[in-house]
Amino acid sequence: MDLSELERDNTGRCRLNSPVPAVCRKQPCALGVDEAGRGPVLGPMVYAICYCPLSRLADLEALKVADSKTLSESERDRLFARMKEDGDFVGWALDVLSPNLISTSMLGRVKYNLNSLSHDTAAGLVQYALDQGVKVAQVFVDTVGMPETYQQRLQQRFPGIEVTVKAKADSLYPVVSAASICAKVARDQAVKNWKFVEKLQDSDTDYGSGYPNDPKTKAWLRRHVEPVFGFPQFVRFSWRTAQSILEKEAEDVVWDDSVAEDQEGVGRITAYFDEGLRSRTRLPHRYFQERGLAPAATL
Repeated sequence: MDLSELERDNTGRCRLNSPVPAVCRKQPCALGVDEAGRGPVLGPMVYAICYCPLSRLADLEALKVADSKTLSESERDRLFARMKEDGDFVGWALDVLSPNLISTSMLGRVKYNLNSLSHDTAAGLVQYALDQGVKVAQVFVDTVGMPETYQQRLQQRFPGIEVTVKAKADSLYPVVSAASICAKVARDQAVKNWKFVEKLQDSDTDYGSGYPNDPKTKAWLRRHVEPVFGFPQFVRFSWRTAQSILEKEAEDVVWDDSVAEDQEGVGRITAYFDEGLRSRTRLPHRYFQERGLAPAATL
């Protein structure tokens, strides 16, 4: 899998895709959606779709695709290679979301939580397949949040497509299992070949599984927290695990506007300026005062 675009710039997001099989533009297709790396405090989250004609679903199932979490890394790599070999009827696409993008989205002034980011990314990939000419007839999605709400949202966006959202869909529908494998292979490769912008001493990549409850991951975070600048961009600094370490290990920062807010309370910024104009009477410049003159105009 060619992740060179991500390696050149791993601060945002990038999309990868296979060629669209000709048959997928002619025959009704099933499309599966799944992700890898939703929970870890380290590395990107990868969303994937996989699709094939309804008439070839048995052929996809014959590959013995399964939920990627039940497969070893070598089995996932082998199955992904098989799907590439069967590119005459199987297509896929990925959206790789960097840790930096995830954190800045979640901590922005307008909050964009992980569920919303996940839903929008999944819908964006379904739309991408349609834009590429894939005749999507059915969509199967491994749920994030309440499946009924998620399904209703997708069904409203894609009214001409039969949408099914279920928990554990990656173990129920082969086309979702295939998407799960694509996502996991991409994330594993991205994590293994991550290009650190920061100069990490001795290229320390002994960070364990990347999940918040992994002692090895926590130890790596403590080793690589910078007292002023925080964590490398490999870290999702919006995660509670990372924030707790920052609170203990990093320097306190007090912003100028934080002091003002603590003293005066938080209000609309426009109200602050309006109130300031109402409460202040501007005196004429001392040039006019000393000469007993009135200025031509006052504000």
